Amino acid sequence: MSPTGISADLRAALVAAAQTERLLVASDYDGCISPIVSRPEDAVPNPASITAIEELGGLRDTAVAVVSGRELAVLSELSGLTPPVTLVGSHGSEFDTGFVIEITPERQALLNRIIDELRSIAADYPGAMVETKPASTTLHVRNVTGDAEAALERVRSGPASWSGVEVTEGKSIIELAVIDTSKGHALDILRDRTDSGAVIYLGDDVTDEKAFAHLRPESGDVGIKVGSGDTAAQFRVGDPDDVASVLEVLAAQRREWLSR
Repeated sequence: MSPTGISADLRAALVAAAQTERLLVASDYDGCISPIVSRPEDAVPNPASITAIEELGGLRDTAVAVVSGRELAVLSELSGLTPPVTLVGSHGSEFDTGFVIEITPERQALLNRIIDELRSIAADYPGAMVETKPASTTLHVRNVTGDAEAALERVRSGPASWSGVEVTEGKSIIELAVIDTSKGHALDILRDRTDSGAVIYLGDDVTDEKAFAHLRPESGDVGIKVGSGDTAAQFRVGDPDDVASVLEVLAAQRREWLSR
């Protein structure tokens, strides 16, 4: 492993991907562009990553996206990123054109019930927090001072089991949505929109495995897991600082290849 956290094999894969005619570079936000923090609203992006993302977005035949579990408006505010970088919220279901699946009045009523139930559960666990989004709501237990797993289990056996509820679990969270969400489907949409020949995706959480599963390594796609844990990605780096290094290497290689 090099001092930047990039292995020789990963560097070679980045160099090869940078020489693709049309390239899509996408990443999760929390745990990748921004470190994981106790309070979600304090997730400040790594400036080096933002600089590299904006540089990549300014290159021809190069598309860049951030695909996050966060609400799109919040992702935009926290990241500060603007077009040509594409932001996709709500685990891949919320684009700038709206939600991939319509939120009907029936789904909205279900979401309101879920929010009420999660708030009731959170009240029994000091430090628990409920985050609401347009199509989902999330129980955060990272700061719970007691039995955080018990809080999650109450959600699993309660509202997570209701008809019409889509469940996503991540690091110290459980999210319940009233529409189907998938970062993998979002990557498919982005690939088609940009007509990209190769896709690079960075992610750190369980939800990012859906994105890794949609990659095509045999066609030059590159999946990069950030941090520990089982993964379908071919490569791994340690932390958000390594993510910045990956993006910087990619931007330099892409710029050099396009200038030839």
